[in-house]
Amino acid sequence: MIMTESDKVIIVEGLTDKRQLQKVINDDVTIVCTNGTLGVERFDDLLETYHLDEKDVFIFVDEDKSGLKLRKQLARELPHADHIYISSEYREVATTPEHILATALVSKHFSVNPIFLMKEI
Repeated sequence: MIMTESDKVIIVEGLTDKRQLQKVINDDVTIVCTNGTLGVERFDDLLETYHLDEKDVFIFVDEDKSGLKLRKQLARELPHADHIYISSEYREVATTPEHILATALVSKHFSVNPIFLMKEI
């Protein structure tokens, strides 16, 4: 089956989070940056642009105050979304070691670069 756009969307906070995930992931996925909290207009734009109501959506945000606030907002607006978590020990997706990100992504059935699964924890 040939797809022109991904059926999976991961929502992250910022560009550094997106870049960190792109290093690890080997899957056909769209990674969307919110650049912080979302206003109604911005959320509606994301909803329409990425067809979020019709896709498998994953929320992968930082374990800090702003990330938790965004997760709560997105959970309310996208109740069908699945959540991916990192340990509060790492706080930010962008600073989480690649092998930890790979493990979290594999647990949600994403394909990752196998080199990141071979690292010792």
